Amino acid sequence: MFNLKAEFYLKIIFLFSFVSLISAFFIEYILGHQPCNLCLIERIPYGLSMFIIMLIFLIKKNQKFLVLLLVLTFIFSFAISFYHYGIEQGFFQESSICGVKNLTESFTKEDLLKQLSEKTISCKDVTFRIFGLSLTSINIVISLLLVITLLKIYTKYEKD
Repeated sequence: MFNLKAEFYLKIIFLFSFVSLISAFFIEYILGHQPCNLCLIERIPYGLSMFIIMLIFLIKKNQKFLVLLLVLTFIFSFAISFYHYGIEQGFFQESSICGVKNLTESFTKEDLLKQLSEKTISCKDVTFRIFGLSLTSINIVISLLLVITLLKIYTKYEKD
């Protein structure tokens, strides 16, 4: 069983993930800044982390494995954010993921023409900044801090 300090950090991470997702939806739907596909992918780790943390507190089994899964989740978050930042700064070229729309629908000729006429949000365009920083650059720092924090929780769990 985790000690109170580890439980506290997991609750903070859960709350932070929740606030991050709410903020992303607020920026998108209330402020009207459309996200690119990589921005949408960067939200996945936060939703997944909330689910994993709920499992940790509800199941009370395999906590060591679930914390390791959280570490991997935020390593993915760091990697995708770093890649996205590289596209924003021109270090990497945009991949095909940046221009893809919803591929789950079946397309008619009219649907395809309509989709081609719509403006696609480029992964290199930054439409929203906080203190002059893109959300992607902020996500890099946050993901790295969460990986470090979760690794400390994991090593603490190893010692107990």
